Amino acid sequence: IQLGGYLSVMKDLLIALALAVTIEGVIFALFPAGMKRYILSVLDTPESTLRIIGLIAAVAGVIVIAIVRSN
Repeated sequence: IQLGGYLSVMKDLLIALALAVTIEGVIFALFPAGMKRYILSVLDTPESTLRIIGLIAAVAGVIVIAIVRSN
Protein backbone atom coordinates (compact mmCIF):
# COMPACT_ATOMS: atom_id res chain seq x y z
CA ILE A 1 0.00 0.00 0.00
CA GLN A 2 1.33 3.38 -0.94
CA LEU A 3 1.22 6.19 1.59
CA GLY A 4 -1.76 7.80 -0.18
CA GLY A 5 -3.66 4.51 -0.08
CA TYR A 6 -2.84 4.07 3.60
CA LEU A 7 -4.15 7.55 4.40
CA SER A 8 -7.31 6.84 2.44
CA VAL A 9 -7.90 3.62 4.39
CA MET A 10 -7.31 5.42 7.70
CA LYS A 11 -9.73 8.17 6.66
CA ASP A 12 -12.37 5.54 5.82
CA LEU A 13 -11.77 3.84 9.18
CA LEU A 14 -12.17 7.08 11.11
CA ILE A 15 -15.34 7.92 9.18
CA ALA A 16 -16.75 4.46 9.95
CA LEU A 17 -15.95 4.80 13.66
CA ALA A 18 -17.45 8.29 13.78
CA LEU A 19 -20.60 7.02 12.08
CA ALA A 20 -20.92 4.16 14.59
CA VAL A 21 -20.54 6.57 17.53
CA THR A 22 -23.07 8.96 15.96
CA ILE A 23 -25.65 6.22 15.44
CA GLU A 24 -25.15 4.93 18.98
CA GLY A 25 -25.47 8.45 20.37
CA VAL A 26 -28.71 9.06 18.49
CA ILE A 27 -30.17 5.76 19.73
CA PHE A 28 -29.26 6.60 23.34
CA ALA A 29 -30.70 10.12 22.95
CA LEU A 30 -33.98 8.91 21.45
CA PHE A 31 -34.52 5.76 23.53
CA PRO A 32 -32.65 6.05 26.86
CA ALA A 33 -35.01 3.77 28.81
CA GLY A 34 -34.99 1.16 26.05
CA MET A 35 -31.20 1.19 25.93
CA LYS A 36 -31.04 0.68 29.70
CA ARG A 37 -33.31 -2.37 29.37
CA TYR A 38 -31.21 -3.64 26.45
CA ILE A 39 -27.95 -3.31 28.41
CA LEU A 40 -29.47 -5.17 31.35
CA SER A 41 -30.63 -7.95 29.04
CA VAL A 42 -27.12 -8.22 27.57
CA LEU A 43 -25.73 -8.73 31.08
CA ASP A 44 -28.02 -11.76 31.48
CA THR A 45 -27.12 -13.24 28.07
CA PRO A 46 -24.59 -16.08 28.08
CA GLU A 47 -21.15 -15.21 26.71
CA SER A 48 -21.41 -17.91 24.06
CA THR A 49 -24.57 -16.32 22.69
CA LEU A 50 -22.99 -12.87 22.67
CA ARG A 51 -19.96 -14.30 20.86
CA ILE A 52 -22.15 -15.86 18.16
CA ILE A 53 -24.16 -12.65 17.73
CA GLY A 54 -20.93 -10.66 17.47
CA LEU A 55 -19.49 -13.00 14.84
CA ILE A 56 -22.69 -12.89 12.80
CA ALA A 57 -22.72 -9.08 12.96
CA ALA A 58 -19.05 -8.90 11.94
CA VAL A 59 -19.55 -11.26 8.98
CA ALA A 60 -22.66 -9.35 7.89
CA GLY A 61 -20.71 -6.09 8.07
CA VAL A 62 -17.86 -7.47 5.97
CA ILE A 63 -20.35 -8.75 3.37
CA VAL A 64 -22.07 -5.36 3.17
CA ILE A 65 -18.71 -3.60 2.79
CA ALA A 66 -17.67 -6.03 0.04
CA ILE A 67 -20.93 -5.47 -1.83
CA VAL A 68 -20.72 -1.67 -1.54
CA ARG A 69 -17.03 -1.60 -2.52
CA SER A 70 -17.62 -3.85 -5.56
CA ASN A 71 -20.03 -1.40 -7.20
